Amino acid sequence: MEQHTPRRRQSNSLTSVASGLENMGVELSESLEEDQAPGSDPNPTEVGDSGSKTGLEPSSGWRSLQPALKVRCFYREHTQLFRWICKGLLCTAFAAFLLIACLLDFQRALALFVLTCVVLVFLAYSLLKRLLGPKLQRCVKPLGHPRLNLWFKRGLALVAFLGLILWLALDTSQRPEQLVSFAGVCVFIGLLFAVSKHHRAVSWRAVSWGLGIQFVLGLFVIRTEPGFVAFQWLGDQIQIFLSYTEAGSSFVFGETLIKDVFAFQVLPVIVFFSCAMSVLYYVGLMQWVILKISWLMQVTMGTTATETLSVAGNIFVSQIDAASLIAASVMAAPCALALSKLVYPEVEESKFRSEEGVKLTYGDAQNLLEAASNGAALSVKVVTNIIANLIAFLAVLAFINAALSWLGEMVDVQGLSFQLICSYILRPVAFLMGVAWEDCSVVAELLGVKLFLNEFVAYQELSEYKQRRLAGAEEWVGSRKQWISVRAETLTTFALCGFANFSSIGIMLGGLTSMAPQRKSDFSQIVLRALCTGAIVSIVNACVAGILYVPRGAEVDCLSLLNTTLSSSSFEVYQCCRQVFQSTSPDFSLTALENCCRFYNHTICA
Repeated sequence: MEQHTPRRRQSNSLTSVASGLENMGVELSESLEEDQAPGSDPNPTEVGDSGSKTGLEPSSGWRSLQPALKVRCFYREHTQLFRWICKGLLCTAFAAFLLIACLLDFQRALALFVLTCVVLVFLAYSLLKRLLGPKLQRCVKPLGHPRLNLWFKRGLALVAFLGLILWLALDTSQRPEQLVSFAGVCVFIGLLFAVSKHHRAVSWRAVSWGLGIQFVLGLFVIRTEPGFVAFQWLGDQIQIFLSYTEAGSSFVFGETLIKDVFAFQVLPVIVFFSCAMSVLYYVGLMQWVILKISWLMQVTMGTTATETLSVAGNIFVSQIDAASLIAASVMAAPCALALSKLVYPEVEESKFRSEEGVKLTYGDAQNLLEAASNGAALSVKVVTNIIANLIAFLAVLAFINAALSWLGEMVDVQGLSFQLICSYILRPVAFLMGVAWEDCSVVAELLGVKLFLNEFVAYQELSEYKQRRLAGAEEWVGSRKQWISVRAETLTTFALCGFANFSSIGIMLGGLTSMAPQRKSDFSQIVLRALCTGAIVSIVNACVAGILYVPRGAEVDCLSLLNTTLSSSSFEVYQCCRQVFQSTSPDFSLTALENCCRFYNHTICA
């Protein structure tokens, strides 16, 4: 018995160790700290006549596991240190990579260098705010006299107003159509104020700051060379990034379908975009960007954290000029806040006056792969809703057009359709955006399609107009305009950017009701007001773009272009040929006239 007792206790110890490997609990940590095996008696007693003590020496199996557990506990105690070491190594490696890239070709690495500088600026600001913020607040607080602040704000508003008037007077002297866009902003803001829920509760600070931020963003993007180049580069990169969708969609659907079928061209992009956004939310990048954008609007406009975060987040979920779409999405964020405060101002104090009351979660994913999978899965519902709405509303549109055509023929009105009605009803809206009158019918038609169907169909039709212009097609075929000007294309891109359409009402009501079922009646009452406000936000965005738009690109040398052998037409060829047909000077040679007559029919060609 005395010989078998130690062996039996040893087997029990090994059993405890084996079970402990599956679940490292408190017992293992305490046993390691006490330098003994789990399950052993901390106060061992003598067993047998030989006077041997059991439990004094850990078993050989437990002794072999002690170094690994010590390492694990050491890592747990110094987790923060190891994290800082890893971050330091990664930052050092990135700095070395950036330095080498800049030394090899700085122009090629310029984008990465600029992005790195932007991130460093924000990190430095966060560090200074944490270290010096309380001290600066204590120093500035005694200087914040209420009356002085009031006069400072009034003076700032007066300077901004006078600066805007002076700028308009100087800048619109060469392009009077910009004044039409400015008048459009005033008209639409006046309409929204007329239908405001509480006229006296309107926060004009939020409205003016929101429109001011929108104007400054537009000025940076449209007018300044760095802003234009930056957004053009960003648009190109996003187009390249989204083009990787073809790798997956071509494998699933085949090359033919993704080139010829609209659903297989556009809808897979939503799946890929949703997957990428889910990954960015998992790693925390999107939360950081959204918080930085929302901080600017919250400080200047005085809005609450919840609504500011919501609007800032919507920048990254909008549905083809990628640069204009990005600019429209960014500019629409402060404008949406401003106009929503105008239409439905707050009459009660919000519970979320600071960002401390709002936290952006990282989602439920446990790892990067799960985040990517969840993002792709969540997009299925969105894609299904888009498909269902497109099928239903396009079918309804076809029926309405057939009915209108039938009714029109009874009174000798040929070609009566929903698009034709929209081209007349919404033509003043298009004109107030700053679109030339000859293009207003087409733009109004696209606005109607976007409002009553969705932006996908409207953008698809806009892209067809743009393709015909780039191909150098005739501007008019009979009484039908085949393309619109570059200015009209740009303003229409801004005006169509948004979810405000009747087909989205059901989706929006369903999503909001699922989050707050008890407020379903409240959502139903304000949904139409929200629809109109959202549509006008996009239109005001287009008006601001119309104020700031200037033609870009070098003028075409028509003499050299038309005197060369041309294999196909283009927009530049069409412009030059129109000059040839209208010109009476002998500057253009016979070769230029022959080139033009090969592509276009004109009386001079006979």
